[in-house]
Amino acid sequence: MSSQLRLTALAPWLSRSAGGLFDAVRNLALEMERQQRYLPSVIGLEDNGADLDRPLWGKIVTHALRARGPRAFGYAPAMSKILQEENPDLLHVHGLWMYSSVAAIRWARAGKPYIVSPHGMLDSWALKNSRLKKLISATIYENRHLRGAACLHALNDAEAKAIRAYGLINPICVIPNGVELPAVTHISYPKKNRTLLYLGRLHPKKGLHALIEAWSRIQTMAVEAGWTLTIAGWDQNGHRSALEALAEKRNASSRIAFVGPQFGEAKDRCFHEASAFILPSLSEGLPVSVLEAWSWRLPVMITPNCNLPEAAEAGAAIMINADAESITEALRRLIAMSPDELDAMGTRGRRLAEEKFQWARVAQQLTQVYDWILGVSPQPACIVY
Repeated sequence: MSSQLRLTALAPWLSRSAGGLFDAVRNLALEMERQQRYLPSVIGLEDNGADLDRPLWGKIVTHALRARGPRAFGYAPAMSKILQEENPDLLHVHGLWMYSSVAAIRWARAGKPYIVSPHGMLDSWALKNSRLKKLISATIYENRHLRGAACLHALNDAEAKAIRAYGLINPICVIPNGVELPAVTHISYPKKNRTLLYLGRLHPKKGLHALIEAWSRIQTMAVEAGWTLTIAGWDQNGHRSALEALAEKRNASSRIAFVGPQFGEAKDRCFHEASAFILPSLSEGLPVSVLEAWSWRLPVMITPNCNLPEAAEAGAAIMINADAESITEALRRLIAMSPDELDAMGTRGRRLAEEKFQWARVAQQLTQVYDWILGVSPQPACIVY
């Protein structure tokens, strides 16, 4: 083998349409390129944002392929052809339940290995969502794809347990997502115009219905303390209209701002102007948005389903359950916190991001796994059986 090995990533989409998965795949590829052990390329599907976001990949070779048929499956017959032409030493598949899994199976017939990152798609809530479709897909191709992987990549111990609960016996590497660290100065907490931010998909699994119910219960307290709620993100299947209707019904719409999708500088501005962050999710792999909030030194409110137990251990979060009662109590606690308490919690979160979740560290750990799969280095400590 040459000193620089070829690595190809298969991703659902090459633009912001993939949400947090886009940031995870892109930042990992960029860091791999910087470290120069592996030469990365990325194959994904073409959509309306592919051309717009192409510059964000830098010099990395990307292939945006046109899909045929249902978008959810992403059938792109050119994917197998490009894989054969690129002939990488190792393939890294991100996500499940799409044609990329079939392409990986076909590519592996030549005897080359691949690693799969489910990104939370095997946890119990995710499997119950569109259950029949996933049962059919599992029978036809996905179980074969998963069982054929040289290694499965779990973002945390909870995901590793979900992989085992699914019945898979492959080796698993446990390595978290990473985050880019902005240069953050001291954050001020004015007496007025404090903002609690949610940023992500507008989808039922994110727990936003319970958040709005809870916010309606404490809005008098919030108004007196100068807090508003900002809900930022892209609508999925019309969920935004249902949330707006609920806010109107609960007479809370005047203190809740729906600001739509936020990317690039607009997203940075959202985090910069926020005073705290909330993710009341029912299901996650390891949410990039929480890592981003920590990187901006924000205190956060998260559920155990976010799979970040270190948050409670480090005092970097207010832990909540994904129901209106729990969120209501936590909102009261947040609003009652002093500026010093908010700043201290945010500082502890920033320290966690710096020490555990920087992309350079993540890429180094995955490089060790890649080398082990290819037989050029010993088994790394992050591998579990």
